[in-house]
Amino acid sequence: MIPRTGPDALALVAFDWDGTLIDSIARIVRCLHLAIDEIGAEPRNDAQLRDIIGLGVRQATEELYPGADEVFMRDLTRAYRDYYLERDTTPTPLYPDAEATLRTLAERGFLLAVATGKSRRGLDEALEVSGLGGYFDATVTADEHPSKPHPGMLAHLLERLGVDRRDAVMVGDSAYDLLMARSLRVLGVGVTQGAHDVHRLRRAGAAALIDALSELPPLLEPERRAT
Repeated sequence: MIPRTGPDALALVAFDWDGTLIDSIARIVRCLHLAIDEIGAEPRNDAQLRDIIGLGVRQATEELYPGADEVFMRDLTRAYRDYYLERDTTPTPLYPDAEATLRTLAERGFLLAVATGKSRRGLDEALEVSGLGGYFDATVTADEHPSKPHPGMLAHLLERLGVDRRDAVMVGDSAYDLLMARSLRVLGVGVTQGAHDVHRLRRAGAAALIDALSELPPLLEPERRAT
Protein backbone atom coordinates (compact mmCIF):
# COMPACT_ATOMS: atom_id res chain seq x y z
CA MET A 1 0.00 0.00 0.00
CA ILE A 2 1.12 3.57 -0.66
CA PRO A 3 1.44 5.81 2.43
CA ARG A 4 -0.05 9.30 2.52
CA THR A 5 0.48 12.39 4.67
CA GLY A 6 -3.08 13.73 4.57
CA PRO A 7 -6.57 12.80 3.36
CA ASP A 8 -5.66 13.24 -0.29
CA ALA A 9 -2.05 14.32 0.02
CA LEU A 10 -0.57 12.35 -2.85
CA ALA A 11 -0.28 14.96 -5.59
CA LEU A 12 2.27 13.93 -8.22
CA VAL A 13 2.77 10.75 -10.20
CA ALA A 14 6.03 10.84 -12.18
CA PHE A 15 6.59 8.23 -14.87
CA ASP A 16 9.59 6.86 -16.64
CA TRP A 17 8.97 6.57 -20.39
CA ASP A 18 10.75 3.63 -22.09
CA GLY A 19 9.55 0.30 -20.75
CA THR A 20 7.00 1.98 -18.49
CA LEU A 21 4.52 3.77 -20.74
CA ILE A 22 5.81 2.55 -24.09
CA ASP A 23 7.01 -0.90 -25.12
CA SER A 24 10.34 0.18 -26.57
CA ILE A 25 12.80 -2.28 -25.01
CA ALA A 26 13.24 -4.34 -28.20
CA ARG A 27 13.92 -1.22 -30.27
CA ILE A 28 16.46 0.16 -27.80
CA VAL A 29 18.36 -3.14 -27.69
CA ARG A 30 18.32 -3.49 -31.48
CA CYS A 31 19.50 0.08 -32.05
CA LEU A 32 22.30 -0.32 -29.53
CA HIS A 33 23.47 -3.48 -31.33
CA LEU A 34 23.39 -1.67 -34.67
CA ALA A 35 25.23 1.37 -33.29
CA ILE A 36 27.90 -0.75 -31.63
CA ASP A 37 28.44 -2.68 -34.85
CA GLU A 38 28.57 0.51 -36.94
CA ILE A 39 31.39 2.06 -34.92
CA GLY A 40 33.26 -1.24 -34.65
CA ALA A 41 33.08 -1.56 -30.88
CA GLU A 42 33.27 -4.83 -28.99
CA PRO A 43 29.80 -6.43 -29.01
CA ARG A 44 27.59 -6.59 -25.94
CA ASN A 45 24.86 -9.17 -25.40
CA ASP A 46 21.14 -8.53 -24.96
CA ALA A 47 21.29 -8.88 -21.18
CA GLN A 48 24.06 -6.28 -20.93
CA LEU A 49 22.09 -3.87 -23.10
CA ARG A 50 18.82 -4.35 -21.19
CA ASP A 51 20.72 -3.70 -17.98
CA ILE A 52 21.55 -0.09 -18.92
CA ILE A 53 18.06 0.85 -20.16
CA GLY A 54 16.88 3.79 -18.10
CA LEU A 55 20.22 5.58 -18.10
CA GLY A 56 21.07 8.52 -20.30
CA VAL A 57 23.07 7.56 -23.40
CA ARG A 58 26.35 8.91 -22.03
CA GLN A 59 26.09 7.09 -18.70
CA ALA A 60 24.91 3.95 -20.49
CA THR A 61 28.04 4.11 -22.65
CA GLU A 62 30.22 4.49 -19.56
CA GLU A 63 28.59 1.40 -18.04
CA LEU A 64 28.99 -0.67 -21.20
CA TYR A 65 32.51 0.54 -22.02
CA PRO A 66 34.33 1.71 -18.87
CA GLY A 67 37.12 4.11 -19.66
CA ALA A 68 35.79 5.01 -23.10
CA ASP A 69 37.10 8.33 -24.38
CA GLU A 70 35.06 11.30 -25.57
CA VAL A 71 35.36 10.39 -29.24
CA PHE A 72 34.01 6.90 -28.59
CA MET A 73 31.13 8.28 -26.52
CA ARG A 74 30.28 10.83 -29.18
CA ASP A 75 30.35 8.27 -31.97
CA LEU A 76 28.22 5.71 -30.14
CA THR A 77 25.72 8.35 -29.03
CA ARG A 78 25.41 9.69 -32.57
CA ALA A 79 25.02 6.24 -34.10
CA TYR A 80 22.44 5.11 -31.51
CA ARG A 81 20.30 8.22 -31.85
CA ASP A 82 20.51 8.04 -35.63
CA TYR A 83 19.18 4.48 -35.61
CA TYR A 84 16.54 5.07 -32.95
CA LEU A 85 15.20 8.37 -34.26
CA GLU A 86 15.65 7.97 -38.01
CA ARG A 87 16.55 4.54 -39.33
CA ASP A 88 15.09 1.72 -37.27
CA THR A 89 11.44 0.72 -37.67
CA THR A 90 11.02 -1.71 -34.77
CA PRO A 91 7.53 -0.93 -33.37
CA THR A 92 7.29 0.94 -30.06
CA PRO A 93 3.60 0.71 -29.13
CA LEU A 94 2.09 2.17 -26.02
CA TYR A 95 1.32 -0.44 -23.42
CA PRO A 96 -2.38 -1.25 -23.83
CA ASP A 97 -3.49 0.45 -20.62
CA ALA A 98 -1.11 3.42 -20.68
CA GLU A 99 -3.45 6.13 -21.96
CA ALA A 100 -6.43 4.92 -19.92
CA THR A 101 -4.30 4.99 -16.78
CA LEU A 102 -3.07 8.52 -17.46
CA ARG A 103 -6.62 9.67 -18.19
CA THR A 104 -7.92 8.16 -14.96
CA LEU A 105 -5.19 9.79 -12.88
CA ALA A 106 -5.64 13.17 -14.59
CA GLU A 107 -9.40 13.04 -13.98
CA ARG A 108 -8.73 12.37 -10.32
CA GLY A 109 -6.63 15.53 -10.12
CA PHE A 110 -3.11 14.15 -9.98
CA LEU A 111 -0.24 16.12 -11.45
CA LEU A 112 1.51 13.92 -14.02
CA ALA A 113 5.12 14.13 -15.16
CA VAL A 114 7.83 12.27 -17.07
CA ALA A 115 11.45 11.77 -15.99
CA THR A 116 13.34 9.87 -18.68
CA GLY A 117 16.78 8.91 -19.86
CA LYS A 118 15.77 9.96 -23.39
CA SER A 119 17.03 13.13 -25.00
CA ARG A 120 14.70 16.13 -25.23
CA ARG A 121 14.37 15.60 -28.96
CA GLY A 122 13.58 11.92 -28.46
CA LEU A 123 10.98 12.55 -25.79
CA ASP A 124 9.27 15.38 -27.68
CA GLU A 125 8.97 13.19 -30.77
CA ALA A 126 7.66 10.30 -28.69
CA LEU A 127 5.08 12.51 -26.97
CA GLU A 128 3.86 13.78 -30.33
CA VAL A 129 3.68 10.37 -31.99
CA SER A 130 1.99 8.73 -28.99
CA GLY A 131 -0.48 11.56 -28.45
CA LEU A 132 0.23 11.55 -24.71
CA GLY A 133 1.84 14.99 -24.43
CA GLY A 134 -1.31 16.70 -23.20
CA TYR A 135 -1.48 14.58 -20.08
CA PHE A 136 1.76 15.83 -18.55
CA ASP A 137 2.25 18.91 -16.41
CA ALA A 138 6.05 18.70 -16.72
CA THR A 139 8.71 16.57 -18.38
CA VAL A 140 12.45 16.32 -17.90
CA THR A 141 15.18 14.46 -19.80
CA ALA A 142 18.72 13.25 -19.27
CA ASP A 143 20.25 15.97 -21.43
CA GLU A 144 18.77 18.62 -19.11
CA HIS A 145 19.75 17.08 -15.75
CA PRO A 146 22.09 14.29 -14.67
CA SER A 147 21.07 10.78 -15.65
CA LYS A 148 19.29 8.47 -13.26
CA PRO A 149 19.91 7.24 -10.62
CA HIS A 150 21.08 10.77 -9.75
CA PRO A 151 18.10 12.54 -8.13
CA GLY A 152 18.35 15.69 -10.27
CA MET A 153 15.49 14.99 -12.66
CA LEU A 154 13.00 14.08 -9.96
CA ALA A 155 14.13 16.93 -7.71
CA HIS A 156 13.53 19.31 -10.62
CA LEU A 157 9.98 18.03 -11.07
CA LEU A 158 9.19 18.40 -7.38
CA GLU A 159 10.48 21.95 -7.33
CA ARG A 160 8.86 22.97 -10.60
CA LEU A 161 5.44 21.62 -9.63
CA GLY A 162 5.64 22.69 -5.98
CA VAL A 163 5.17 19.18 -4.57
CA ASP A 164 6.65 17.87 -1.33
CA ARG A 165 8.63 14.66 -1.79
CA ARG A 166 6.21 12.91 0.63
CA ASP A 167 3.35 13.62 -1.76
CA ALA A 168 4.91 12.11 -4.88
CA VAL A 169 5.34 8.68 -6.42
CA MET A 170 7.84 7.62 -9.08
CA VAL A 171 6.70 4.85 -11.44
CA GLY A 172 9.29 3.01 -13.51
CA ASP A 173 10.45 -0.31 -14.90
CA SER A 174 14.14 -0.03 -14.03
CA ALA A 175 16.17 -0.08 -10.85
CA TYR A 176 17.53 3.35 -11.83
CA ASP A 177 14.04 4.87 -11.53
CA LEU A 178 13.59 3.44 -8.06
CA LEU A 179 17.08 4.34 -6.86
CA MET A 180 16.49 7.92 -8.02
CA ALA A 181 13.27 8.00 -6.01
CA ARG A 182 14.84 6.38 -2.97
CA SER A 183 17.65 8.93 -2.86
CA LEU A 184 14.99 11.65 -2.36
CA ARG A 185 12.84 9.47 -0.09
CA VAL A 186 10.10 9.50 -2.73
CA LEU A 187 8.01 6.36 -2.95
CA GLY A 188 8.78 4.17 -5.94
CA VAL A 189 6.43 1.83 -7.78
CA GLY A 190 8.09 -0.79 -9.96
CA VAL A 191 6.50 -1.91 -13.22
CA THR A 192 7.46 -5.51 -13.97
CA GLN A 193 6.73 -5.49 -17.72
CA GLY A 194 9.86 -3.55 -18.72
CA ALA A 195 13.65 -3.72 -18.55
CA HIS A 196 14.44 -5.10 -15.07
CA ASP A 197 13.07 -8.12 -13.26
CA VAL A 198 11.07 -8.26 -10.04
CA HIS A 199 14.04 -9.12 -7.85
CA ARG A 200 16.08 -6.19 -9.07
CA LEU A 201 13.16 -3.79 -8.64
CA ARG A 202 12.68 -4.98 -5.07
CA ARG A 203 16.37 -4.59 -4.28
CA ALA A 204 16.21 -1.03 -5.62
CA GLY A 205 13.57 -0.16 -3.03
CA ALA A 206 10.17 -0.49 -4.70
CA ALA A 207 7.38 0.33 -2.24
CA ALA A 208 5.03 -1.65 -4.50
CA LEU A 209 5.17 -3.67 -7.69
CA ILE A 210 2.60 -3.77 -10.49
CA ASP A 211 2.43 -6.04 -13.51
CA ALA A 212 0.39 -3.59 -15.61
CA LEU A 213 -0.33 0.13 -15.48
CA SER A 214 -4.04 -0.52 -14.93
CA GLU A 215 -3.09 -1.66 -11.41
CA LEU A 216 -1.75 1.79 -10.54
CA PRO A 217 -4.92 3.90 -9.99
CA PRO A 218 -6.40 1.49 -7.42
CA LEU A 219 -3.05 1.41 -5.62
CA LEU A 220 -3.17 5.19 -5.23
CA GLU A 221 -6.73 5.40 -3.88
CA PRO A 222 -6.71 7.02 -0.40
CA GLU A 223 -8.49 4.07 1.18
CA ARG A 224 -5.82 1.72 -0.22
CA ARG A 225 -2.93 3.78 1.15
CA ALA A 226 -1.58 3.13 4.62
CA THR A 227 -1.97 6.00 7.09
